[in-house]
Amino acid sequence: MHHNGLRTAILLGGLSALILALGAWLGGSTGLQIAFVLAVASNGFAYFFSDRIALSAMRARPVSEVEQPTLYRIVRDLSTQARQPMPRLYISPTIQPNAFATGRSPRQAAVCVTYGLTQLLDERELRGVIGHELSHVYNRDILISSVAGALATMITWLSYVAVFFGGSDDDEGPGFLGALLMMVLGPVAAGMVQMAISRTREYQADESGAMLTGDPLALASALRKIEMGARRLPLPENSRLTSASHMMIANPFSGSGFGRLFSSHPPTSERVARLERMAGYRR
Repeated sequence: MHHNGLRTAILLGGLSALILALGAWLGGSTGLQIAFVLAVASNGFAYFFSDRIALSAMRARPVSEVEQPTLYRIVRDLSTQARQPMPRLYISPTIQPNAFATGRSPRQAAVCVTYGLTQLLDERELRGVIGHELSHVYNRDILISSVAGALATMITWLSYVAVFFGGSDDDEGPGFLGALLMMVLGPVAAGMVQMAISRTREYQADESGAMLTGDPLALASALRKIEMGARRLPLPENSRLTSASHMMIANPFSGSGFGRLFSSHPPTSERVARLERMAGYRR
């Protein structure tokens, strides 16, 4: 976990340094200031309302203890063990097996599971998944993803500023061709860093979740089942679901072609191998 945390810090630091370098390359502070304001505004909205956005995208509703006594028992037990508040629980009518947690702090946390997940996993595997999702909340991953999103948005806006205000090739600015290249590569670089951070956080949630439950193999077994279920029943890639997909425990889309190349989720085989190593397996 310390290795993953260090990697996240390095990636965020590198992204910040890239922004400063791009700002200096543009030779002015106006574009950087505009980008900063827009990035903070857009990602601040996502930070404070990420739970509503994700829950609405999955058509989730609050679930009572009478409806899902096993789910409540697992979440209450793990929350008590972690000495954290009990999160709000939701269920999505989606048949695809998946789950996600959201909330900027443990007091505002919400855990959502799909109907398909409750039908596919046994209690031990469900406990492993819940441990993973609670770890996202306890590790403050919503805050980290919001910071990464703000920095990535700044790179994208700086690219646009470079195109429209970069000047000519004879000026001190980057020139049109350089600015155009920056417009293409800037968002790609920002997206790749975001994906790297997202994958790092998934690995860390796997590890800390397995430590919370004390059963790495349960989560490994659940991940195998979830991946097969998600492949059989992929969700449509609309804008609402795409904005919430990085929160889910597995990629909810088909993941074919370029979709797999640019997936924000690490390969399930690698996640399973790491969990098996935690349990003492050696390959």
